[in-house]
Amino acid sequence: MTRILITDDHVILRRGLKQILAGEIAGAVFGEADDSAEALLLLGLSTWDILILDINLPGRNGFEVLDEVRRSHPLLPVLVLSSTPEDQLGLRAIKGGAAGYLNKQTAPELLVEAVQKILAGEQFMSPLLAHKLVADLRRDTRRARHEMLSDRELQVLKLIVAGQSQKEIAADLSLSAKTISTFRSRLLEKLGVRNDVELARYAQEHGIS
Repeated sequence: MTRILITDDHVILRRGLKQILAGEIAGAVFGEADDSAEALLLLGLSTWDILILDINLPGRNGFEVLDEVRRSHPLLPVLVLSSTPEDQLGLRAIKGGAAGYLNKQTAPELLVEAVQKILAGEQFMSPLLAHKLVADLRRDTRRARHEMLSDRELQVLKLIVAGQSQKEIAADLSLSAKTISTFRSRLLEKLGVRNDVELARYAQEHGIS
């Protein structure tokens, strides 16, 4: 029996993942969570062989869940699944302790391959992500300013440049508007920009979306 916990806030996607994996992994048993709180609850209630984790979750985001899993369930492998291109978040996920990273637009057979490799104790990375990881390890130049942002700061940055107001961001992340304002101030300071226009320009120049 292989126990797979799928965490994503879209029920149709969860069912699609289950259907794909059930047809390829004999004896697979599935659990489902639609947010970070439910995922952490299920992790505490049962033993799982792999966690498939979305990054963009209501409340605590996937990176925060990944960090918690690394502390409380260090032997549990995590496959991060996201709609964000791997060249933007893949390296961050691997460095955060994920066993693999996949874009949601990937082919079903690649998903199966990733899960099978991770269950066998290996890591899964696309050639692009592996190349990026090697290049990052070899690099001795100064890191880009946005690479020094926390996971939450990066998330707020993406929402700001997407055109959301501080009130809308606060509602999406279940935080207060004052907290979002504090994050915005930190972003301006850390990225060396003066306003949202310059913030958007920085994001565009560095491929952050």
